[in-house]
Amino acid sequence: MPADNKSYMTQSDASRIQSSQAKSGGNMSSSGFAARAQSAAARNVNTGTTSQTKSTSSNNSSSSQTPSSKK
Repeated sequence: MPADNKSYMTQSDASRIQSSQAKSGGNMSSSGFAARAQSAAARNVNTGTTSQTKSTSSNNSSSSQTPSSKK
């Protein structure tokens, strides 16, 4: 049986995709890639495939570093 080398969409991944799409003027509709990424991330959290706390803590650590890097 082959090893499971899949990389699952996390909420942090979906947030990064959505931000990038918005900044570049990409498709922000409910059928666009950002919406599908967000849906996949939510589904992965709800089924226990990925952890919500991991993506949240990485978002918090990056946002807490942003103000100090601007100084």
